[in-house]
Amino acid sequence: MDDAQRRADFTAYVMAREQALARLAYLLTGNRDAAEDLVQNALAKVYRSWHRVQASELPDAYVRRIMVNENNSRWRSLLRRHESPSSHVLEVLDPPVAAGLDHAASMDLWNHVQSLPGRQRAAIVLRYYEDLSEAQTAEVLGCSVGTVKSHTSRAISALRTRMSEATA
Repeated sequence: MDDAQRRADFTAYVMAREQALARLAYLLTGNRDAAEDLVQNALAKVYRSWHRVQASELPDAYVRRIMVNENNSRWRSLLRRHESPSSHVLEVLDPPVAAGLDHAASMDLWNHVQSLPGRQRAAIVLRYYEDLSEAQTAEVLGCSVGTVKSHTSRAISALRTRMSEATA
């Protein structure tokens, strides 16, 4: 594949998936600026290995894995640069609305989800906001299905406790 075709294929993929990638990044980070950085860093890595990503059966799973890994290593970075995103993608994102809840209750739930530890938040986001199976979530997180179940269970328990304390 020549470079022009590679670039065109990558651009088409990004254009088709930009909203989903931005949403996942925001759900993982809980912060628009960090989400913008996460998407940019992940896509830079994806582009470098685009031939492998494109050849895989599930390119979205490959990209999700890179995003989760990038997010997990984000806190390790000692040098942080504060940049102003100029992307239109994150400007149109609203915090997620949970099914069956009114807007206020959904926002309250989302605020509690954002306060979860990183691995628990990632498990909740991938399982319930991205609607992945336990096996798919385990693959993205690079852990066993049992670990996904454990993270999810602990996160749901913490959310129940926090939500009940907030309404008491």
